[in-house]
Amino acid sequence: MSFELLAGPFAEFGFLRRALVGCIALALSAPPLGVFLVLRRMSLTADVLAHGMLPGVAIGFLVAGLSVTAMSLGGLIAGLAVVVGAGALSRATGGREDSALAGLYLISLALGVAIVSTAGGAVDLSRLLFGSVLGVDDAALWLMAGTAAFTLAWLSFAWRPLVLECFDPGHAAAVKARGGAWHLMFLGLVTLNVIAAAQAMGTLMSVGLMMLPAAAARFLARSIGGMVYAAVGIALASGLGGLLLSFHADLPSGAAIVLCAGFAWVLAALFGPVDGIITRRIAQARHLAG
Repeated sequence: MSFELLAGPFAEFGFLRRALVGCIALALSAPPLGVFLVLRRMSLTADVLAHGMLPGVAIGFLVAGLSVTAMSLGGLIAGLAVVVGAGALSRATGGREDSALAGLYLISLALGVAIVSTAGGAVDLSRLLFGSVLGVDDAALWLMAGTAAFTLAWLSFAWRPLVLECFDPGHAAAVKARGGAWHLMFLGLVTLNVIAAAQAMGTLMSVGLMMLPAAAARFLARSIGGMVYAAVGIALASGLGGLLLSFHADLPSGAAIVLCAGFAWVLAALFGPVDGIITRRIAQARHLAG
């Protein structure tokens, strides 16, 4: 019975196996970036990029249809334009970068929806916004696998500068660690991962597998390495659980995966050993009793 529930769908249907491979690739690359976004207090940046790249994805779709290459290239250009534009605008005006990002992503989101709605239609807009994990093709799988490999290789070189920039930016500037350059490369990599996830989960849900496991890991470990391991484990479990939930409960696969990751986040926030709500209350009660 347990085999039929857990492994039976993947043994019987090839499209589920392909979806699982894609989820594994995303789970290995996106959550570590999410951990650094959480540590830098930039948790909403990935969501901004997911919305900001929509015009580029829409233009790529209009030019070449459901072409992974065209939509990914368009999304990458649009996402980087939002990031670089927000940085340039904040420096030119002396304002905060987050407010510039908010303004640019709202304009980009509205522009992307207008482009698709005018020339595509409701079905095409739904596909771009929400994706289809179960419809992942070879090109999308190669994009996810390549993104995961490149991300992990880049993190192996950038780990120490990123950690230093998170916890001691003053020292990083003093030793000329080129924090600005690492920051731009990091945001570019976040954009690439969001694009890879969007092929399966759409632009509106692609951030879920990056940020929810990372937010949950904050309650499970104190070290950055421990947080990354926990986030990747949660993302892997969420991908598997979401696909099974989608299959058995007839739910949209992307939404089911994000819901599983959200459930893990709620559990971690309540019972996590690091500042979990219930765990902290129990510790306080014991302290008062002692």
